[in-house]
Amino acid sequence: MRVGFVEWPEDLKAQSAEWTLIASRVTEARPDILITNELPFGPWIANQPEFSASLAQKSIDAHAMGLDALAALDIPAILSSIPVPTEGRLANEAVVIENGVARAVHRKHYFPQEPGWYEASWYVPGRNGFIAATASSLSVGVMLCTDAMFNEHARGYGRQGATLIAMPRATGTATENWLTAGKMAAMVSGSYVVSSNRSGRTRDGVMFGGSGFAFAPGGELLATTDTANPLRIIEIDPERSVRQRGEYPCYVQG
Repeated sequence: MRVGFVEWPEDLKAQSAEWTLIASRVTEARPDILITNELPFGPWIANQPEFSASLAQKSIDAHAMGLDALAALDIPAILSSIPVPTEGRLANEAVVIENGVARAVHRKHYFPQEPGWYEASWYVPGRNGFIAATASSLSVGVMLCTDAMFNEHARGYGRQGATLIAMPRATGTATENWLTAGKMAAMVSGSYVVSSNRSGRTRDGVMFGGSGFAFAPGGELLATTDTANPLRIIEIDPERSVRQRGEYPCYVQG
């Protein structure tokens, strides 16, 4: 099964020449599953320290158009995330798009609160979650960005038999810790771990680092994205994931 992952630009608009180029690349590559970066459409709103209902609505609207654009790609399954009005703020909700229909599979639990990433001011943490879902008949777990730093959830997905853990991100230019988190998730889960990231600069100077990545079960780095290769495809073998769960440290009880 072919899984695609990306680095897509800041303030991506669904009806733009930039999107037309991106869509053509994805269509030509024809992945079975596409993993986007976190909240891929519109400007990054969490660079503002205070919640704004008007900016939140603009993000909701941008992602509504974005969902239609993603569905039009005619990819068997797409994993992405969208802002959803919740308790006077937003939830960051992971969705699977299949047959033109989006269904919720996870809500982000953990949020930073620092310059450029004032997400705790904007988003309500998920109450339940880290339950494996299906995408293109594959068992899949989702960890949205900072969720990836809490490795016990990757282990939990492995226990549920997830072949793939998707990690959509919107992270800065320092990538070492994210690669470490991805590698560790693959080691403790026995799953493939695939992450897409935002790239580019916001109008007020917040920088996103790109560098999407894919790790095999056990932690082997398979591929990364860069500016010259903003879309990468890997082949995943569910049986490799099954075999890895019999290896250290996956088999360790606790």
